[in-house]
Amino acid sequence: MADQATHTVDGGAVAGTGAAGTVAHGTSSHMEHNPGRPISWAGTTIVIIGFIVGGIAFVPKPNWILFWVGTALAIIGCLVLLFSKAMSEDWY
Repeated sequence: MADQATHTVDGGAVAGTGAAGTVAHGTSSHMEHNPGRPISWAGTTIVIIGFIVGGIAFVPKPNWILFWVGTALAIIGCLVLLFSKAMSEDWY
């Protein structure tokens, strides 16, 4: 911790690093768009449809069969996301 640079010199470089004007994460390619994999989009779509179906089930009065269909869809979508490792591999 004692070796950390704490001040800047002319040109905006941190003393001792020789890195004038560099981006915090390296190059600007870090900020590129990550579209994800198709299986991730499919799983997310299934979860969203499940939540929509479950929400519609309560209008105008509760329809419990439709609610449980929506719940089952959301769980199936979560399982798709779990087994496709969407949360661990689609992030950069």
